[in-house]
Amino acid sequence: MNFFIVALLCACCSLAAADQDERMPNKCEVCKFLTVELQEALEKTGRSKEVLEVGDVLDTGKRRRKIKYNTSETRLTEVLDDICERILQYNVHAERPGSLRYSKGSSQTMTTLKNLVNKGVKVDLGMPYELWDEPSAEVTDLKKQCEMMLERYEEVVEDWYFHHQDQRLDSFLCKEHVLQTSERAVCFSCCRMSGGGVERRRRC
Repeated sequence: MNFFIVALLCACCSLAAADQDERMPNKCEVCKFLTVELQEALEKTGRSKEVLEVGDVLDTGKRRRKIKYNTSETRLTEVLDDICERILQYNVHAERPGSLRYSKGSSQTMTTLKNLVNKGVKVDLGMPYELWDEPSAEVTDLKKQCEMMLERYEEVVEDWYFHHQDQRLDSFLCKEHVLQTSERAVCFSCCRMSGGGVERRRRC
């Protein structure tokens, strides 16, 4: 039985590796998860009632200007500083279609494999057990693309933060700036954003 499980897993891993290029995150997915994490981080920091003092104290004795933290540039800078690092908390859920394959928490497949190990079954994934929870190549690529996208569109994000928060961030950033017309139709017809991630409309 142990031999059968090991052989089956090796076969699955080989198939996954062969198909790796086709399964790497696309621009639509990268943008959507960037906006999910950014919105979530802003919601958490937006509850602060802290007041900041900005500007220099002049010889004339003029007081420094006070602004609310939750509308300040400082808040946005702090949020953006490690926003793409949060992507590494995601895992690949290979049993799910489209953008749903990326989600936080252990995948059904990995949970099943760990349960087998706990029952004494020998499972060989070609890597030490302690590395099973390390970010996969897909998730690492998702983070890298997130960083590149944020660098390119940081001014767009700032424009949304200061002037357009009445609009959905995923629509303002992804639909209006990042994606081309042909990409928008596919991206926004099959998935929509929710507070906790990507929610399926139909199979992406």
